[in-house]
Amino acid sequence: MTPSDWKPTACNLCYANCGILARVDEETGRVIEKVKGDKSHPVSKGYTCNKAARINYYQNGRDRLNAPLRRRDDGTFEKISWDTAISEIAGKLSGIRDEHGGDKILYYGGGGQGNHLGGAHASAVNAALGMRYHSNALAQEKTGLMWMNSRMLGGNWHGDFHHCDVGIIIGKNPWQSNGMQRARINMRDIGKDPARTLIVMDPRVTETAELADIHLAVKPGTDVWCIMAILGLLTQKDQLDLEWIEAHTAGYERVLEQLRAVPVERYAEFAGIEMALIERAAEAIAATNRIAVYEDLGIEMSPYSTLCSYLNILLFTLTGAFDVDGGMHLVNGLTPFLGNVDDVRPSDERGYETGRPVTPVTGARIVGGLVPCNSIPEEILTDHPARFRAMIVESANPLHSLADAKRFREAFEKLDCVVVIDVAMTETAEYANYVLPASSQYEKYEATFFPMEFPENFFHLRRPLMEPMPGTLPEPEMHARLVEALGVFEDGELDPLKDAAAQGLDAFTNAFLGMIGDPKIQRNLPYVLYRTLGPTLPNGAAAAAPLWGLCQRAVMINGEAISAAGHEGQGPALGNALFKAILESESGVIVSRNKVGDATQWRHADGKVQLGIGEMNDEIDTLPEFRLPERTDEYPLLLCAGERRSYTANTVIRDPAWMKSNNPTSLTINPVDAKEYGLTEAGTARLITKRGEALVLVELDDRMQAGTISLPNGQGLNYPGHDGENERTGVYLNELTDLDDRDPWVGTPWHKHVRARLEAV
Repeated sequence: MTPSDWKPTACNLCYANCGILARVDEETGRVIEKVKGDKSHPVSKGYTCNKAARINYYQNGRDRLNAPLRRRDDGTFEKISWDTAISEIAGKLSGIRDEHGGDKILYYGGGGQGNHLGGAHASAVNAALGMRYHSNALAQEKTGLMWMNSRMLGGNWHGDFHHCDVGIIIGKNPWQSNGMQRARINMRDIGKDPARTLIVMDPRVTETAELADIHLAVKPGTDVWCIMAILGLLTQKDQLDLEWIEAHTAGYERVLEQLRAVPVERYAEFAGIEMALIERAAEAIAATNRIAVYEDLGIEMSPYSTLCSYLNILLFTLTGAFDVDGGMHLVNGLTPFLGNVDDVRPSDERGYETGRPVTPVTGARIVGGLVPCNSIPEEILTDHPARFRAMIVESANPLHSLADAKRFREAFEKLDCVVVIDVAMTETAEYANYVLPASSQYEKYEATFFPMEFPENFFHLRRPLMEPMPGTLPEPEMHARLVEALGVFEDGELDPLKDAAAQGLDAFTNAFLGMIGDPKIQRNLPYVLYRTLGPTLPNGAAAAAPLWGLCQRAVMINGEAISAAGHEGQGPALGNALFKAILESESGVIVSRNKVGDATQWRHADGKVQLGIGEMNDEIDTLPEFRLPERTDEYPLLLCAGERRSYTANTVIRDPAWMKSNNPTSLTINPVDAKEYGLTEAGTARLITKRGEALVLVELDDRMQAGTISLPNGQGLNYPGHDGENERTGVYLNELTDLDDRDPWVGTPWHKHVRARLEAV
């Protein structure tokens, strides 16, 4: 084996997108035979978890599609040509636009983990059709956090877990789900260092909790009372950094008054935490401002999720841990992510937001431009004239991944036209009018759009490992053909830019900057770059052309940090240098290098962190009522609908054979509960919620808190067996979840807090 046998790429199974080296078999040129960590990757540096080795199960799934499909009247599908598919889709969607308005077409998706470059090209199609509304999986996970980020900080935060004195993990198990670079190494390092403290807040004794110095095993849904107890104790012992607060924050008066009045012992008791642990946590936090915080779906998909995000920001701002060495920082990359200052809306003098956009039928709050996922069926299943009438679904599977799949199926059946772009016949594709087969992530240029690091941030443009499967197209080409079928540009209209691109990047830059004021160019920027600059890029990297625009934008916003990362030039020349570095680096490149105290950390106009959020302060006032969704005799258990385990991830891999585990689909339950309900190890039980039921295999696990049960995510997919007939492995979780169980502010579902019961079979 020679070094040339290994090709750089990235794992696509979680946010971290660790750099890997893959070896493709010589005989077929399509099988990923072996995977190892890429030591040349600027951030992961050779690190991977166990899951990356299984990516061939994604690449060569038996349900890969190899031709466009059109639904017949009887519900079956027939193969059609690409020309026919593009022509008919353009005709149907433009017809809906002309009759009802383009805002009646909803775009959903835009990419899975590490699969976002294609989605960036969709904006030109959306502009051509006059589409206004967009949603994706972030709208059922992160919009509460995004709402708080934009209003309080103006950007998304990242904790320096490499250098912090105190690491706080809330509703997260990085050992299994990563969420940061080199997660297992980071968690071990903090846990083993006697001078550092790892605090984990999680009902379950996870692998990360086992490493913790302090495990706050809260009762499910009570995280806010636990955090309030810690903040209240810090405030009442005068251990907040009041000097820092007065100098660097605004609107802090009301929340400090609320924290002074917290009944700490009562809140700790309600959360199920001994006061001694609250005191230890507060003592560790009070001793330093080198504090790193990470929150995730364990609290973002539970009751009080938005309030919890607000309190987590208070944890590192009230303690002066923001914009300090070893503390918390806002990240800067090529793209804004999770709550940019651009999404800030006006607030009145009491801190209540005004002017927030809402959905056309139900008036649901839109955060980060995203329609709440739980509102989508309500925006369709109505006779309201503004209802959605069509959807484009790209690299997403909402009928499987969103709450209340039955209700979503009803909604999709009512739509006039559904177009799905994906690599496989997903549960959503089964309800489409047209299915367009995409080349896989390893057959085309792709990019990692989720980097959230400080001080150095990276970008990884991944080259294809192999030729596209015959009959498929990369998404950029699909979108370009749709734009052309919609007649957006006349023949020859872009020739000046094409001619300039043929003369080199500098000539193209000058020509483009002379035309950037054209609104038509702006609306269709990805298409324009793809068809003009794209064909001139080396190694067939046309799909990467829109990154040129992102590089130029990044230079205007954060040029000093880009120069500090070693890229040379000024203005557009610096943008070109960054773009060339991204194209040339197979393993990824550091795009920016920020420093503590730079101006990019203070993004609001007054240069301060905004702590006065009226809606959240009002909700704090209700906490003494100790309100939680009621458990009843009918539904006495709480189901965590979607736990990350050693061999579960997102649904990018549909083949159940990838799960290298004895019982990868089992329901875990505390032995005490199992005995009460007459359940035994490896026995079968009927799991029942108010929306549905399923048969489950039982696994006893004393790490589970009494009264709680858990099922893994990524299960219940239809996948063809060796006889070609679809089979289902594991539980289709969203046949059990309910649209109505959701956050009152941004509509995120309570997947981690599903009321349920079990019956022995």
